[in-house]
Amino acid sequence: MPMIDVTYPEGALADDARAKLVDDLTTSLLLAERAPDTDFFRSITWVYLHELPAHAVNASGQPVSEPTFRVMVTTPEGALSDRRRAEMVESGTAAVLEAAGLTQEDSMRVWVVMREIDEGSWGAAGQVIRFKQLVEAAKAEREQAEEPVAAG
Repeated sequence: MPMIDVTYPEGALADDARAKLVDDLTTSLLLAERAPDTDFFRSITWVYLHELPAHAVNASGQPVSEPTFRVMVTTPEGALSDRRRAEMVESGTAAVLEAAGLTQEDSMRVWVVMREIDEGSWGAAGQVIRFKQLVEAAKAEREQAEEPVAAG
């Protein structure tokens, strides 16, 4: 049940770039978590885009003159090791730079913040969801994907 929130000033992303960014960030997070890239895991990886009025994104007490991006990645505790968080920061930054038409030299305008939710603090469908349940679901998805298709 990972979630990604991307905040940026209005006009920083074209419509088609937003759609690609959502897909790229979803793919990046599934890869970092080593979760299967299946319909089920994509369906529980939510991306929220927060396009703020230009005057609402500030640096040095003034509206930014160039777009800045904050990418908040929320995962269950234990889902990402230090190495996997670094992978997500790198791939998330690259995805934003590409979507915004920016270069690597602009990478300081993209901040990726990783946060973990304590075990037992995730809830969905009216119940607490434990990380172990997600690991088991991932294993089942992988096994199902590996099953040979029966000839009909």
